[in-house]
Amino acid sequence: MFKTIKNALKTPEIRKKLLYTLVLIIIFRFGCFITVPGVDTIALAEQMQSATGSLTGLIDTISGGAFSNLSIFSMTITPYITASIVIQLMGMIIPSLEKLIKEGGEAGKQKINFYTKLLTLVLAVIEGLGIYISYSGSGIFINPGFLTGAMVVLSLVTGTAVLMWLGDQITNKGIGNGISMIIFIGIVSALPSAITTFWRLIVIYEGTKIVGVSTVGIVTTLAIVIGAILFVAGVVFVQQAERKVPVQYAKKVVGRKMYGGQNTHIPLKLAMAGVMPVIFASSFMTFPAMMIQIFAADKIGGTGFLAGLYEFSIATSSSQVAWGYSLANAIVYLILIVGFTFFYTYATFNPAEVATNIKQNGGFIPGIRAGKPTTEYISGILGKLTWFGAIFLSLIAILPMLTRFSSIDISFGGTSILIVVGVALETVQQLESQLVMRHYKGFLEK
Repeated sequence: MFKTIKNALKTPEIRKKLLYTLVLIIIFRFGCFITVPGVDTIALAEQMQSATGSLTGLIDTISGGAFSNLSIFSMTITPYITASIVIQLMGMIIPSLEKLIKEGGEAGKQKINFYTKLLTLVLAVIEGLGIYISYSGSGIFINPGFLTGAMVVLSLVTGTAVLMWLGDQITNKGIGNGISMIIFIGIVSALPSAITTFWRLIVIYEGTKIVGVSTVGIVTTLAIVIGAILFVAGVVFVQQAERKVPVQYAKKVVGRKMYGGQNTHIPLKLAMAGVMPVIFASSFMTFPAMMIQIFAADKIGGTGFLAGLYEFSIATSSSQVAWGYSLANAIVYLILIVGFTFFYTYATFNPAEVATNIKQNGGFIPGIRAGKPTTEYISGILGKLTWFGAIFLSLIAILPMLTRFSSIDISFGGTSILIVVGVALETVQQLESQLVMRHYKGFLEK
């Protein structure tokens, strides 16, 4: 990985893309500290401090601190993620949309992207309005009213639109997937806070003076660091592991030349869907709590269906929730990750299409007849691999939830590790592919 980064920095074209990406990341981080107009920052700080450990804490981790500042990027890119999920699900129900997704080609992708962005703005308006209504009675707005509300909602929606634009620019002109990169940077920005937490576990303070070192804190910190390293190693293994399905192409003679006859393979990864199922599942789990916090905040802490649904939804991010809700949350979270893994895998990889392409090019899998048997064979392998990858990713995402019931409060959990490692691997792979492309271009030019 370090060799790839070193070679990328030596390449002028890729270095420009890296610098361009870095500039956009700086813009994103700068925007996280621009508070929307009309907010009393002192009252806001008190309000957010009292909300620590709840859903607000989880959203703030993903947003890179933007939510606690009520900045223009407070909603981060979550409306876009939600819109993407809705469009994908609608594609399974509406035949014309399904045809556009599968057979539309480049023009179809542009239309789907347009629909997704349009729905993103609609969801952003709803979420922005909900945020203003939720906090309008808390005293954080200087002059609450229609004009203040319109200004706040417009600022939040504009921030989401800017983040979409930044994501597109990173994808098209920079390095990596722009949307994933924004989420990645938001999570990584919490690293200094995590280091501070570990420091305070180890060092004992009396006021502002250091008076000793905690042996228990050292052991706890070492256990967490070793566990994180094992988590990262496991994620890297699953992300990189693949099953190579052999494919052989028959020889054919055209004139005096012989074509074909080579052996190749189809690489099937254990986690072909990458980190997207985890992001989708997280969005689904936190959505009910977000809506209740926005539109029915008075029900929180009470009794009834909405109060119970809120407790269930925030069980991932709060240590103040009963074990029953946490267990139910973990089970549903696991099921969602498994379901989204299968959904995303088969949405991006079609065994029937692959089998047809192999047959049309005169190829076959040794021992397997061309056509339907090939489709069934590839589907069988893909299903087993997806089951393994989905269960592994689910366990990685769920196990760190146990730390919520300890005195340790760190920003990084299993979901954060999955996202960070997945995006980092994806970015390195894109760097490698661009280095290979440049190598071939230089060879052809010579």
